[in-house]
Formats: sequence, structure tokens, C-alpha cells
Amino acid sequence: MTIWVDADSCPVRVREIVAKAALARKIPAVFTANRRIPLKKNAYVSALVVGKTEGSADASILRCAKAGDLVITRDIPLAAELVRQGLCVINDRGNAFSADTVAERLSLRDFMKDLRDQGLYENPEGGFGPREAKLFADAFDRELTRLAAPFLK
Repeated sequence: MTIWVDADSCPVRVREIVAKAALARKIPAVFTANRRIPLKKNAYVSALVVGKTEGSADASILRCAKAGDLVITRDIPLAAELVRQGLCVINDRGNAFSADTVAERLSLRDFMKDLRDQGLYENPEGGFGPREAKLFADAFDRELTRLAAPFLK
């Protein structure tokens, strides 16, 4: 099992939670981005810097992630493709993507993008505070525990 993080826009607190859990559970975590990301590295945390072109980090995660891995991304099209491949995917707010929900989220994302492109909607900048960190940490722990369960038998 590997934890893959789409790290281009991943909040610092999420990176810290993932790095701490990777060390505690002895699970490799790979932070993938098109630039260097500040990380508290340990024996289980690594960074993968990919090309500067749009979608390089996504393409790398798609190529490398496999069944049984956990992916953290806020990129809904990437999440949709990973879910289609049978992977476990959560965002940095602790929302799990599933076959039942990802199509709806993708449709909503496309609709909101159309509204923004037409100047009819301004995307509010939502902060990332203690509440969001807790929601992420709880979902992350739940999914790690679920994915690790077959290895503990």
C-alpha cells in the first residue's frame, strides 16, 4: 500500500498529518507535484517532482497508483479516473470519492466552472482551519484502517 498525494495545492496541515501517519503506520507516502513542496521527510515520506506541464502530477499518479493504494486529491477529474480504476480517493477536506458520488461531483464541478467562466459566480476562498483538518484526519485514518485491514489478518 502507498499513499499518493496530489501535492500541488495540498494544505500544509494535510501534508503534516499524512507524514506523521506514514511514519506511525510504516506506509510509504509519495507527495507528487510539479515543484518542490516543503515536507517533513522521514523514512516513509518522499517527494516526486514531475514536469511543469499542466496535469503532470495527475498523469504520474494515474500511472503509478495501484489497487490498494490511497490517493489524496482535490482534483475531481483525477479522482473520477482513479475511482473508475478502483482506487480509494479522498480530498483534503475528508470527503471520500466513490463510484456513487464522483459522477455527480464532476458534473457539479463542470457546471460551476461554466458559471465562473461566464462571470456569474465567484469562487469563495474557503479557509483551512482546525475543523477542516479534523475532518480530513478522521477520514484519512478511517480509509487507512480499512485498506490495511486485509494485511493485519
